[in-house]
Amino acid sequence: MMDLSLEPTIVWIVLAAAVATFATRIGGYVLIARFRAIPPRVEAALNAVPAAVLTTLFAPAFFTGGLEIKLAMIAGLLVSLRYPGLIAIVAGWATAMIARHVFGL
Repeated sequence: MMDLSLEPTIVWIVLAAAVATFATRIGGYVLIARFRAIPPRVEAALNAVPAAVLTTLFAPAFFTGGLEIKLAMIAGLLVSLRYPGLIAIVAGWATAMIARHVFGL
């Protein structure tokens, strides 16, 4: 039988992470809500956030993954320039599967 008891340290870590996450989310809202108009530099910084998040998610996989991962990401990128996101995801997935199962990468 599995031990389902919780370590107090783990509980405190999870609670602290939840509070920190909530504080950063509400803090950003409060900070932006205080502006009458968003300054151009703040707007430029906010516009850069999606690209920064995508880079932190995809760069490690691209540089540590195998050739099939690189091909899948490139295929997804190219397809996303013309078609919606779901189609790009399917194209990347299909490329990875073909590279793995047909070419043995």
